[in-house]
Amino acid sequence: MRRIILLFVFLVDLISVVYSINATSETILPHPRILLLKGEEKKIQENFLKSKVWNEIQNEILIECDRILLLPCLERTIIGKRLLNVSREALRRIFFLSYAHRITNEQKYLKRAEQELLSVSHFENWNPSHFLDVAEMTMAVSIGYDWLYNNLSETSRKTIKDAILFKGIEPSFEIENNGFLKTDNNWNQVCNAGMVYGALAIYEDVPQLSKQVINQAVETLRLPMKNYGPDGTYAEGYGYWEYGTSFNVMFLAAIEKIYKTDFGLTHLQGFLNTANYYENMVGSSGASFNYADCEDSKALSPAMFWFSEISNNKSLLWNERKLLSINESNNFKNRLLPAAIIWGSNIDPDSIIKPGNLIWIGQGTAPVALMRTSWIDSKAIFVGFKGGTASSNHSHMDVGSFVMEANGVRWAMDFGMQNYESLESKGVKIWDRNQESQRWSVFRYNNFAHNTLTINNRLHRVNGYAKIDSYSSDSDFISSTADLSSVFHEQLASCMRGVAIVDKQYVLISDEIKTLADAAETKIRWSMLTSANVKIKNKNSIELVKNGEKLLMKIEYPGRIAIKTWSTKSKNDFDADNTGTILVGFEIIVPKNSIRKFSVVLLPEGARYTKPLFSDLCDWYKNNN
Repeated sequence: MRRIILLFVFLVDLISVVYSINATSETILPHPRILLLKGEEKKIQENFLKSKVWNEIQNEILIECDRILLLPCLERTIIGKRLLNVSREALRRIFFLSYAHRITNEQKYLKRAEQELLSVSHFENWNPSHFLDVAEMTMAVSIGYDWLYNNLSETSRKTIKDAILFKGIEPSFEIENNGFLKTDNNWNQVCNAGMVYGALAIYEDVPQLSKQVINQAVETLRLPMKNYGPDGTYAEGYGYWEYGTSFNVMFLAAIEKIYKTDFGLTHLQGFLNTANYYENMVGSSGASFNYADCEDSKALSPAMFWFSEISNNKSLLWNERKLLSINESNNFKNRLLPAAIIWGSNIDPDSIIKPGNLIWIGQGTAPVALMRTSWIDSKAIFVGFKGGTASSNHSHMDVGSFVMEANGVRWAMDFGMQNYESLESKGVKIWDRNQESQRWSVFRYNNFAHNTLTINNRLHRVNGYAKIDSYSSDSDFISSTADLSSVFHEQLASCMRGVAIVDKQYVLISDEIKTLADAAETKIRWSMLTSANVKIKNKNSIELVKNGEKLLMKIEYPGRIAIKTWSTKSKNDFDADNTGTILVGFEIIVPKNSIRKFSVVLLPEGARYTKPLFSDLCDWYKNNN
């Protein structure tokens, strides 16, 4: 009865939704209808005849499917509070096997996909207390059910359909599970996409409920999609972009295929431009700017092929073109890989062109400046510089931080995430983001582990925020500046940071601070995380060595400085090991009510040093756009 009431309430609430499915329509396209309609396999196969690369990708899927045939079916194994690993593997296996059957018509793939579908359908539940698990499992089972529908037995159909309805969709109406409808992060995107796939898969059996699920998703997905504005940045960082945005695209592609409309979602401010953000976040070495809870992964993004196709912009695939090669990435681990073929097989990889700009600026919740000297040279300089706030989902105390590459080496790095279970299993509460949260005791999360400033050994202010104030695309002085003052509220009177690539030769990090008038002397710590070997050369220079390359850090400051290194080994038993890394930098002591300016030059081996034309950040402003 409670479920019936909930359904009625939702139906009433959604009558006024502007972008909704036609309430009088009870019909829908026949199976298969999700992403790839019946007969569309032929077009993909025709494209393969024109492209060796795509042929290799498909062969990779088929080879992996043959490996899956030898594995035992998935079991309901929960790690901590998550079934998520099982749900993700189910999506990978079922998507791959279903695609393989549709392309080859081989019965071995059908048989094994059916076994996997029945196995997970018989699970007690799909772990609704952590609803991402339900969402990914529902998407997995829905793709298999829809794509293989005409070849499944009646008994199997009923078992799988009931699982989609009672273990997938129905739990999403329970108040304790559907908090994702009110969030503006990846949970909304992933969970709504999973539920919509379930609704599309079993639409003819429960049309009113399915329309409700779809209408609900069309309306509530606007919450996270509005966060792409104004320029396309993603608050949760590179790795979560791949997660949230990919599922958002899976939703849009499926809806557009069936209803011939995106209900106004695709053109929300910043969304289409977010592909530029994702592309520019990758450095010359192929590593990403992995701020926040993100891993530094090198993986093909199927969503980028959708963005390229809908934007008619092949330059968006500049990074993906290399990852298409089976020798360059573990594509078979990507659970959404068949979608890349669906969206990209008509694109000739040899026709992909490089982007035109050497700097990309994006504002928003987590503003970034992404700068480089070349898109072609693997040894080019790359710098990623960020503003933002520690108060947003998955964020760290890293406002003002940067990463830097040159000569194929990442000299200034970011740890990125620590495995959640490694912290949760030891009772660490990592999901609160207030100033006193235990989250900030985790070494990788606080400012002491990032390439930024620390004042008097204190934490950054969680509610501080910095945007990119100005930038220059001048090829001799590619630069950006940010006002970090609010991050140091009650620690400094003001703080500005500028980051520049000078003459395409080296990187300049310049800081200007003013101490408080009523404070005692202030200790400023400047730190940079690196995996290089460190050697202090003299009172103002440090040499870094890695992979046979060298980089010189030159500190420019007229006063007394104390060059230092700091260990990355934490005293907390819950922190990651961090072996092979070190923090390097310096400390200065500044009297009260004083202004100080200091700069660090990161000079790669073989680069030419010339004094920059703009010494003060106010002059950068005058030169900047």
